Amino acid sequence: MTLVLPGKPKSYRKTKIDVLIPAIEKDLGTLPFVIDAVRKQSAHVIGNIYVVSPLKPSIMELCRKKGCKFVDEKKVLPFTKDAIHYRSAKWDRAGWLYQQLLKLCGDRICKEAFFLVIDADTVLIRPHRFRSGGKTVLYCRNWSQDEYFNSYRRLMKRRATAKVSFVTHYMLFERAKLAEMKRLIEKQHGKKWYQAILSSIDRKKQFGFSEYETYGNFLYARYRDQLHLTTNRNKGLQMSVRRMSGQRWTELRGKYRSLSFHKRGIYKRK
Repeated sequence: MTLVLPGKPKSYRKTKIDVLIPAIEKDLGTLPFVIDAVRKQSAHVIGNIYVVSPLKPSIMELCRKKGCKFVDEKKVLPFTKDAIHYRSAKWDRAGWLYQQLLKLCGDRICKEAFFLVIDADTVLIRPHRFRSGGKTVLYCRNWSQDEYFNSYRRLMKRRATAKVSFVTHYMLFERAKLAEMKRLIEKQHGKKWYQAILSSIDRKKQFGFSEYETYGNFLYARYRDQLHLTTNRNKGLQMSVRRMSGQRWTELRGKYRSLSFHKRGIYKRK
């Protein structure tokens, strides 16, 4: 996939966006880099950056230093991750799923019409445009987890039709369309959208749901003509961002658009 952008429309820099980053204390090693990179690499004016987190002084202090708005995650959803039973003898995915639900609350947290959700371990290393010619730019990859599409089918009552995956660690959401998707879920299932999502997951499968895959395929099914699709070119690394040399940054910037500094082990939100 190659994104063909129509020149440089005068309006694209005027598209102001908010940013939403769910985080925990374990993310403090990468979170400052994530915040700085979003401000540097976004072609759009950044409004507020919201960090949704447990009530931890270390994260609150980082938000103060970086000029971000701290959001207590306990005030976002009517339950905590402890209410989610999604684990086996070998893995625990409750926190991983909880942070996805927090992202899907962005239409209530953010104020701008569009907001960027980005994972707290993913650093943008090249300029990004998320709106172009009146369309939303979605960064994509060519592989995914089968269970993401199974849960999408159960949740949306239709198959995913996109030939790509939208799981790329960051995505631009439109508040109005996200709210529309959640209303549709509630209408189809007769329950709150988050209850429907929790009910749609096969708890025996480790990768049971994706917020990016779900919202991306919702847009693709209903608003395909309003989208630009392009390859994400993300590189996953099992190392500390602070160990990256200047030369290594330069080398990777020539090949990739973003880097994800994945942490070892299963995501546990505390």
